Amino acid sequence: MRIALFIALALIGLGCRTVPAGGARAPLVACGIDVLRGRGFDPLRGKRIGLITNPSGCDRRLTPTARILAEADGVTLAALFGPEHGIDAALPDGARASDTKGSIPVWSLYGERTRPAREMLAGLDALVYDIQDAGVRFYTYITTLGECMKAAAEEGIEFIVLDRPDPLGGEIVSGPARDPNLSSFVSAWPVPLAYGMTPGELARFLAAEMRIPVHLTVIPMEGWRRGMLYEETGLEWIPPSPNLPSPRTALVYPGTCAFEGTNLSEGRGTTRPFEWIGAPWIDGRAWADALNARALPGVRFRPIAFIPWASKHEGERCGGVQVHVTDPARFDPLRVAIEMIASARRLWPGEFRFLEGHFDRLWGTARIREALVAGKPPADIVASWQADLAAFRERREPPAVPVGIAQEARASSERDL
Repeated sequence: MRIALFIALALIGLGCRTVPAGGARAPLVACGIDVLRGRGFDPLRGKRIGLITNPSGCDRRLTPTARILAEADGVTLAALFGPEHGIDAALPDGARASDTKGSIPVWSLYGERTRPAREMLAGLDALVYDIQDAGVRFYTYITTLGECMKAAAEEGIEFIVLDRPDPLGGEIVSGPARDPNLSSFVSAWPVPLAYGMTPGELARFLAAEMRIPVHLTVIPMEGWRRGMLYEETGLEWIPPSPNLPSPRTALVYPGTCAFEGTNLSEGRGTTRPFEWIGAPWIDGRAWADALNARALPGVRFRPIAFIPWASKHEGERCGGVQVHVTDPARFDPLRVAIEMIASARRLWPGEFRFLEGHFDRLWGTARIREALVAGKPPADIVASWQADLAAFRERREPPAVPVGIAQEARASSERDL
């Protein structure tokens, strides 16, 4: 029994060493798992739980949430569920993970099955969600979040979100509304491309907006402020998926992921995914000069050459640019993406092409591609979604999840560190 338990938990790095208590200065932010422990795991006591997680679900000492809950008195960790990229976040995008049976089964929620089946939830009292989000609609973990909420509602079990920061902060709201006719696994919910909510806030929003009759509990963070970028939290960044290796990658990702829907490499198969953009037929210096001439706030472009070892243009020498964020407070990743696509089409009209279906799915609408093809100025394209954003802000406000917790819970959490 203990051997099987160890094997199941090792899938998400639970045999790793934790950071010594006397090490670096404690982070400014305590995530939901830290707060839950500070409360003595009371919301989970006496319950059999299933945990939806990957390595990004850990406390501020880097101890995986699965290990914490497996060792918590009065809590029975009975099942693990992994989103896209698998329970260990090691699989490339689009790859399907296999289920693993044992004393603690590990179920995949990506592929043919996108939510837990009834038999997987049999005997559970609650589902717990703890995964770092990217803050953008097409990042599939939020689809998994909503689908699991629906499954919990159908089976009459509680759903608990251990909250984490939005790496873009809680104030950035940008991008077009989703066209209901383009609903997909990368565009499942009626939110803008960048929605400015934590996972807990988003869960509350989805429960109300989608009318999901789920018994929802959110364990909030301590110390997080809406204007914080991830690097300001003091938390270590644990890559939630293979191609989000750093918080800086997360800053550009909402925009440059659009290049997945073109014939340019978005940097997969390099050390700088979503920061290096290019193709074999691109002159990096010409592109960088054209983009820098636009004097876009908070960003500079540097000409580069790279050879992807995987994905688009594998093994081919590509010219392109690196996106350098010089001022995150002024940087608009979606405006930058529109500018980059418009200039690439203008400079290389014979080579550039859209992968139309995927591009439209990522944006959740065909309007952006159609506007680019029509040659509309990037500023006008950005302006076209402002009315949608205003309507969304009214539906979203006030923030759905409180940030603070009781002083005694915070003190207890810090003692545990």
